[in-house]
Amino acid sequence: MSEIVILSGSPSESSRTDLVLQYVGKRLKQEGFSVTHVSVRDIPFQDVFNLRFDSPALKELTLLLQGADGVIVGSPVYKAAYTGVLKAVLDLLPQDVLAQKTVLPIMTGGSPAHLLAIEFSLKPLLAALKGQSQQGVYFQDCQIDKTQEINPIIDEDVLVRLKKELYYFIETVNKKKDFAIKN
Repeated sequence: MSEIVILSGSPSESSRTDLVLQYVGKRLKQEGFSVTHVSVRDIPFQDVFNLRFDSPALKELTLLLQGADGVIVGSPVYKAAYTGVLKAVLDLLPQDVLAQKTVLPIMTGGSPAHLLAIEFSLKPLLAALKGQSQQGVYFQDCQIDKTQEINPIIDEDVLVRLKKELYYFIETVNKKKDFAIKN
């Protein structure tokens, strides 16, 4: 069974980003994947603020990411980029923590004006950590309904794009795993 880690960069307890990531996790579980959700809120703020590279929570996150077959990173757009707390957490992890990992970036934002935040902020960050990013999916807040628990994505076009990206993600993760098993 393949292990997928979903990392949420949302500092909010009630987040559209988290709703999308939970939906993605359910879809992956239906496909037979083992899924672990981690939020930046799970890392003690004192560890992040005081740069505790040896923090048990950060060590655990490092091991989870290094042991994963694939990683999904989601963040709301804040000031035309990912959240500062996501960057702060990732800055405390080893520089190659995503080496050889297929990574699916997901972002949510208030308007189409932030569509390129994936391309110009999140994907370069993931590449700096040696992750192999897919195209990614950007959601506008109006495409997500916080009252819907089963499927919060109410825009059919963006749902189709997400399903395609998940298909490519699954395909890539499985190919890498099959290759590793054969070699």
